[in-house]
Amino acid sequence: MAETENFLISIVGRDRVGVISDVTGYLFDIGANLADSSYAVLGEGFEFSAVATFPPAFDPGEGQAGLAALDSLNGARITIEPFDFEPTRGETARITHTVEITGGDRPGLVARISEVLGDYDANIVRMSSKRAVSADGVAHYRTRFAIYVAEDREEMMSSALFNTAGSMRLDLIVEPV
Repeated sequence: MAETENFLISIVGRDRVGVISDVTGYLFDIGANLADSSYAVLGEGFEFSAVATFPPAFDPGEGQAGLAALDSLNGARITIEPFDFEPTRGETARITHTVEITGGDRPGLVARISEVLGDYDANIVRMSSKRAVSADGVAHYRTRFAIYVAEDREEMMSSALFNTAGSMRLDLIVEPV
């Protein structure tokens, strides 16, 4: 039998101060060792996900019940399930560049930019998008990608991204990390 087991923990709920402290404190108390994890506020809600290593005797049902009992997770959707992948990252999960696109609402923006990235074998490691409304009521969007791209593909990929963003009348910044 394995010495440890990997699980994916996913939580979606109403954003509150102290959620991360409560969740990570509880997970520590039950023997979790967190690997990759992320937290994002999404509107009035949040999404937390993590890969965690547990001792073999860990019961995911008990873990879910313990998390659900936390006041800060009242009404949250919580799942803990086996994670069948290695928790260590490969080379293409290393961030080499950030790509930031800003401007007005452009339906299909993420699809078009991710297609260009795929054309140049760039791997999206992280992505976030934020909508802000100015005082005069105009919506402004900022989408950020943290990517891996091989050095020999960087220049051509950047040119294609600038062409795509320009055709959509959006501003683009590509920066090496």
